[in-house]
Amino acid sequence: MAMEATGVYWIPLFEILERRGFEVKLVEPSRLKHVPGRKSDVLDCQWIQQLHTFGLLSGSFRPEDKICALRSYVRQRQTLIRSAARCVQHMQKALTQMNIKLQHVISDVTGVTGMAILEAILAGERDPAKLAALRNEKCKNDEPTIALALHGNWREDHLFALQQALDAYRFYHKQVAEVDEQIETQLKTFEDKSQGKPLQAPSRSHGRKANEPFFDLRKYLYTMTGMDLTEVDGLQVNTVLAVISEIGFDMSPWPTEKHFVSWLTLCPGVNKSGGRSQSKNCRTRPGSNRAAAALRMAASALFRADCALGAYARRMRARLGAPKAVTATARKLAIIIYNMFKYGKVYMDRGAEYYEEQYRAAVLKNLKRRARQLGYEVVPTENCDTSNQTAS
Repeated sequence: MAMEATGVYWIPLFEILERRGFEVKLVEPSRLKHVPGRKSDVLDCQWIQQLHTFGLLSGSFRPEDKICALRSYVRQRQTLIRSAARCVQHMQKALTQMNIKLQHVISDVTGVTGMAILEAILAGERDPAKLAALRNEKCKNDEPTIALALHGNWREDHLFALQQALDAYRFYHKQVAEVDEQIETQLKTFEDKSQGKPLQAPSRSHGRKANEPFFDLRKYLYTMTGMDLTEVDGLQVNTVLAVISEIGFDMSPWPTEKHFVSWLTLCPGVNKSGGRSQSKNCRTRPGSNRAAAALRMAASALFRADCALGAYARRMRARLGAPKAVTATARKLAIIIYNMFKYGKVYMDRGAEYYEEQYRAAVLKNLKRRARQLGYEVVPTENCDTSNQTAS
């Protein structure tokens, strides 16, 4: 069978037909319009039937049922996290309206110090010194600095807005905890592919990140995939969970890594005229792929990382600018994930110095080749740093 993807209306019929044993192809509407020979007055269902009869339709990618269920939970969790973030903005707005500059003296108003001060304000405390005394010992600013930001105009309407925003924030995080329980239950249903090998301690030690589940998500991801993707620089457990929930871990739908990054819309578009590529117009196709968005977020965190991927991201940023560098680094991460899932390759970071040395050797090789074509020879200068070269 073949059906058109129209919003979310196709989901119940698709799931019922698939459960009954039918092979259903989910077709994007844009592909139906580009097939030549379509009349303007034909019904969509008749046109889909005709194209499907001739075998001209290809179905969209949809992972297995277990992954689809996991994806629903993860997407629901992301929605709740975004809603909670809006509540934080509402809290900051209410504080600003009261002339409270708390968000300027502490990094997170929902942290230990921020929540203690907010609860005290809503309980009726107005003394800036007493509010600043609730500061946690790990807070960067001292009590006098925090106290200066707590001289406010305590209007009841602003306090009411602050109370509601705080209650909504706690409600959303309560729902996030309930979703985490469902995610953990769903992760337990996957087959154990670790073959009894214990999970090694992480090579990069870090504390619990914000919005991470409270259960050991890294262990579950290792069990279901048989490999530790968090060893890849830039990939945290939340990123790995988001990517796996969107693509699964079966790479057979994509014959090569180029097909995979093209599906993710992480590669430049093809725009040729007269056999020549128009590089200025070869922009990446726009898309709303959630896996690609997660990889872009991971790539943006690599600009300061002391690793090979970090060195690559910095070089691409200097050459192309930050937006294109993020896409290029996200493409690198996608290729690494593809090779790990399909071929079982183990990721090994050789370090930023190794990458810079390899890049320098490649540049020097091309420079020597170009010099030979022009009748010159590249030789190193004496009593000088090895990174400086001259042509003679």
